[in-house]
Amino acid sequence: MSLLSETACADKITRIERILGPLVELAHECRLCPRQCRVLRESGQVGTCGAGWNPKIAVALPHFGEEPPLVGTKGSGTVFFSYCPLKCSFCQNYDISTMGIGRLVEPAELASIFMQLQNMGCHNLNLVSPTQSIHQIMSALLIAFRKGLNLPLVYNTSGYELPEILELLDGIIDIYLPDAKYGDVHSGQTLASASNYAEINRQAIREMFRQVGPLQTDRQGLAIRGLIVRHLVLPNRLADTRAVLRMIAEETNEQAHVSLLGQYFPTTNVQEHPDLGRQVQEFEWLEAVFWLHHFDLERGWLQYPSYDDRDMFIPNFNNETVFHFIVEKGLQECLIH
Repeated sequence: MSLLSETACADKITRIERILGPLVELAHECRLCPRQCRVLRESGQVGTCGAGWNPKIAVALPHFGEEPPLVGTKGSGTVFFSYCPLKCSFCQNYDISTMGIGRLVEPAELASIFMQLQNMGCHNLNLVSPTQSIHQIMSALLIAFRKGLNLPLVYNTSGYELPEILELLDGIIDIYLPDAKYGDVHSGQTLASASNYAEINRQAIREMFRQVGPLQTDRQGLAIRGLIVRHLVLPNRLADTRAVLRMIAEETNEQAHVSLLGQYFPTTNVQEHPDLGRQVQEFEWLEAVFWLHHFDLERGWLQYPSYDDRDMFIPNFNNETVFHFIVEKGLQECLIH
């Protein structure tokens, strides 16, 4: 298990103490994400994302369906936070990102959950969709680091992030794991009501790469620092994969590790959609792989489409065995380089 040094943990405590005030202030009249809805969350209002003041979590567990350098032998210590600023119409975590399944927690309880994941032997602390609750997550991390938390921190996000918020996290986050979902204005607006997604995402990935650089692993092959970018291939070229991969190459000097995902499966709310109502076909997947090589993004993993079982990739957050199929079958990964 890759652990942070005592000096690194002390530095994180100092940095969190420094940014906690500004983050809380930004959350009061909420300006934590590009939506900039400015609702008064501490007074009981909820943001465009659906989140109130305290974080809500859907599940926390050792997760074995992430990229191999995060999973290792004992899993990635993953906390799924409810709600998401982006609201993609086809979201495969729809139960939590939009419906808000989960339970509210105070920072002290969240800190205890972080420590439990460390005590279970997890190789890192993986914060999924943390943006809308980052002020309270930082409060929890401050408590946890003071209690002995020393796991690398993974910031697992849709990629719809304000660079000025990311700047506050410099020196605190060890591994950035953003999506790069859409490559143009039209796809962002049509699929997520976010016409500015492509430009915001470019700026976010630029800032993440500035902070942590390419992926670094220890002698056991476990991630300790760096950037991994995920891209989900959509049917009918809806994500504009070519533009997305070109952007990643430009902003990371072709050094990013990329997870190219073929797992798309139409959820119930888009099964009748004329473009989103089917899985990715083989020629669409092969075209995406072609662009990956074309832009020299040959570090990372390929997750081949599976046409047999939708449950392999779509978790059920109403079930105690949320990731039963994912844990059994694992990420269908193939090292590119």
